[in-house]
Amino acid sequence: MNKAVEPLQNHSLFSELSALIEASRQKIAVAANSTLTLLFWQLGKRINEEVLNKERADYGKQILPTLSAQLTAKYGRSFEEKNLRRMLQFAQQFTDSSIVVPLARQLTWSHFLILIPLKTNEARMFYAQKAMEEGWGKRELRNQIAKKSFERHEIANSQLIATKPELVNTFKDPYILDFLNLKNTYLEQDLEHAILHELEAFILELGKGFAFMERQKRMIIDGDDFYLDLLFYNRRIKRLVAIELKLGKFEAAHKGQMELYLKWLNKYEKAEGENEPIGLILCAESNKEQVELLEMHKDGIMVAEYWTEMPSKQELQQKLHQICMEAKERMANNRLNSEYE
Repeated sequence: MNKAVEPLQNHSLFSELSALIEASRQKIAVAANSTLTLLFWQLGKRINEEVLNKERADYGKQILPTLSAQLTAKYGRSFEEKNLRRMLQFAQQFTDSSIVVPLARQLTWSHFLILIPLKTNEARMFYAQKAMEEGWGKRELRNQIAKKSFERHEIANSQLIATKPELVNTFKDPYILDFLNLKNTYLEQDLEHAILHELEAFILELGKGFAFMERQKRMIIDGDDFYLDLLFYNRRIKRLVAIELKLGKFEAAHKGQMELYLKWLNKYEKAEGENEPIGLILCAESNKEQVELLEMHKDGIMVAEYWTEMPSKQELQQKLHQICMEAKERMANNRLNSEYE
């Protein structure tokens, strides 16, 4: 009589085989998603070519319902008219196959359905790239779009493009810290404590590649103690990132303080192979003209506002639009001034 075989859940062989099966399932799912997404793009591209070749808008209106009815009857609901229209939009907005193919390997069709309604190609490509790099699911992608991450990166990039292109898309302005639940009056230490309590959410707001190092980093200079609020490291740019928190408006004196911290970190903390440390001063108000006149970005210092309350969607859009317009105007004036010098 054969002896019963005991379950092998904790056996190393069972664990190894399970890992192989799960990895294969994941590869199959990724390959299937990629194939399906590319199919939808090809269908949209082909339909678009047919309509354009006929050069008649009414032809397009006629052909889609007919195609949809035939394809749905043969292949199922995925090819209903509303879905064909999405495929058509997909191909119209993502025209280059050399861009679509790598995106389709990592993003699902659901991701593209979220990206398609965005108004500009720059915004679509920004969110697509970020979703790939940072592994955003559908919910987080929607959240980042709702919080206008693209526009906030654009504002920060306006300071960096000319002098620090390697830092582009590393910072935002403003940072939205509504998850800290800070109400009414609070002190700098309250802000710091709240950030540490919600560190995971804060790092997510900072962006991909940030790793927390220390709080209240002690520096002894000429026998005096100095304390940096927060010290992070960014793997993408291979730099220490010093963060100072300020309750009020940005002040010119903040620059000297951060410069001192960065020089100390560069001398005593920078490891071999790392780039020079950079600084981020987070203020309730950033005083953008002062920041520009002091040319903070040339010294590796970014200044950004933080908002502890999330404004309404309309108010957020209006505020960011105004900040973007002001930044573009300052950049244009700077170019004109440099031409006349």
